[in-house]
Amino acid sequence: MLRAAVLAVMLLAAGMANARCEGQAPGAKPQNTPREDVGQTLDEIVERGWIEIAVYEDFPPYSWEEGATPKGVDVEVGKIIAEGLGVEPRFRFVQSGETLEADLLNYVWKGAAVGGHVSNLMMRVPYNSDFTCRVEQAVFTGQYAGEKVGIAYRIEAYPDAVQVANADGRHPDAPVPSFFVYDPVGVENDSISDFYLTSAFGASAKITRYKTVAAAMAGLKAGEVMAVMGPLSQLEVGAGEGVAVHAPLLPGFELSRWTLGVAVHQSHRDLGYAVDDAIAAALADGRIAEIYAEYGLEFTPPER
Repeated sequence: MLRAAVLAVMLLAAGMANARCEGQAPGAKPQNTPREDVGQTLDEIVERGWIEIAVYEDFPPYSWEEGATPKGVDVEVGKIIAEGLGVEPRFRFVQSGETLEADLLNYVWKGAAVGGHVSNLMMRVPYNSDFTCRVEQAVFTGQYAGEKVGIAYRIEAYPDAVQVANADGRHPDAPVPSFFVYDPVGVENDSISDFYLTSAFGASAKITRYKTVAAAMAGLKAGEVMAVMGPLSQLEVGAGEGVAVHAPLLPGFELSRWTLGVAVHQSHRDLGYAVDDAIAAALADGRIAEIYAEYGLEFTPPER
C-alpha cells in the first residue's frame, strides 16, 4: 500500500542526514491560509466538546471500521487522548498519499485542494528528528509506541526453529534475511523490507511482492512463500495456526526500528503539549501497553 512507501521514503531520507537539520531546507510555511483551514485551538476544542482525529483507513491492527464502529490500536490511543482533554473523540478515516508530506498537508496543516480540511491531530506519524527540520508546518509530538521489522514464517518450513525468543528477540534457527537468497519471502511492495532485501541481496533475493502485508500473510498460509518480512504488529495480527513471528536484530538495517507519534498544526502547540501529557500518563500507568496486549500484539515502548 502507499503508506508503506510513505514510511520507507521518509525514513530513508531521514537516515541519510549526518546531523540534525544539516542540509535540510524546511518547507514553505502556508501563506494567507483561511482561518477555517488551520483547525481549532485547544480552548475551542474543549468548548465544543469533541476532537477530530485522523487515522488511516482499512489498516488493521491500527485503524479500521467494523460496520460503523472504529477499531484498532490507534483508535484506542485516540480515545485516551480525548479522555485526557475531557472531550469526545471523532475519528476521520483517511487514505494514505504518495508521501508523508502529502498526508500532513492534506490532513494536518492545509487540507486537500478540493473539499479538504485539516483534522485536529493525526495518528501513526513516524517520528524522526531530521524529518521535523523539513516539515515545519506540523508539530510532531506524543510518541506512543515503537515499531520494528519482524519475520513471520511457516513452522513446518523451518522445523528446527525454536519457538521461544532469545535475548535479542530471535527464534534460534528461524529465518533471517540471509535465508532469503534461497527461501522465498513475501513483502509488501515498495515497503522498507522490500527496499532492504533488494539493496542487500539484489536479484539473488527470492522476493514475492504483494499489495499489502495482509496479502503477503495470506500467501504465506497458502504456501506461496516460506516467510514474510514486515512491521511486527501487522505480522502478529495476520499470524495464526502454523505460523510463528519473531523480531531478530537486523545488523546493517538501521531503519528496522522507528518511533510512532502524532502530528498537529504548527499553530496549535498548546494542543500538542496537552496531547503529549495525555500519552505520557497512559504510558506511565500501562494503558497503552494494555491496548497492544488486548489486540495480541507485542508492545515496544517509544523513544521519547
